[in-house]
Amino acid sequence: MNEVNKTLYIPLYGKAFVSKKGIILSDKSAERIWESEGFALKGKSKSKWLAYYMGMRSRVFDDWIRGRISNKDSVIIHLGCGLDSRNLRVEAADNMWYDVDFHDVISEREKYFSESDGYKMIGSDIRDPSWLDAVEGKAAIVIMEGVSMYLTEDELCDVLSMLYRRFDSISLLMDCYTTFAAKASKVKNPINDVGVTKVYGMDDPKTVEISGLNFVCEHEMTPGDLINELSGMEKSIFRKVYGGKMSKKLYRLYEYQK
Repeated sequence: MNEVNKTLYIPLYGKAFVSKKGIILSDKSAERIWESEGFALKGKSKSKWLAYYMGMRSRVFDDWIRGRISNKDSVIIHLGCGLDSRNLRVEAADNMWYDVDFHDVISEREKYFSESDGYKMIGSDIRDPSWLDAVEGKAAIVIMEGVSMYLTEDELCDVLSMLYRRFDSISLLMDCYTTFAAKASKVKNPINDVGVTKVYGMDDPKTVEISGLNFVCEHEMTPGDLINELSGMEKSIFRKVYGGKMSKKLYRLYEYQK
């Protein structure tokens, strides 16, 4: 895998870490994959604080989808799925689910997950519109977790425009670096530990409305109820150092709709 694709190991470790502790997120698949493969992480990328952050981020995305799957006509699309088992964590049996990522990531994913009538994996660069040919349906619930920061503003707008043209209705949730975080990432970011040095940030969520999708609201990346699942001093430290205003200085979570 190239450096960007290797970043999938960081959230995988985070989900396995919190799941094994019995907090924030239950993800037995992440535990199993991590323990069986023993992927190598070092430095900040294996920090317990980052693991808590990754677990919370994933839980927020999970809960957001759960709040929208009442529309059985909507397909669910996870762009940049990595080795995430969200299709198993979220009970969405009535909705067609598509996981999309680079070919080599999907090849790795196929070692652990199997397709079914209601679940398909698509190997493609999400910037290539041809992957949409494999997707059925006119309404979509789309998540982009840990993806936007690897796309330039033009590339991100192009991807969102592709979705806008393809579907009659869309609900989309995506996390973004701020421009401050993108600049700081050159010297201090866990993704540096897997070789990534070039990322992009966005401060105004309306920047990408040129795609046709409309900004709806911002979501909390580190909700208080999830921070409260930590114990003792860890709860206090995380809230002061990694949650709230500090989190928003680096990371934002935006919802868009058509």
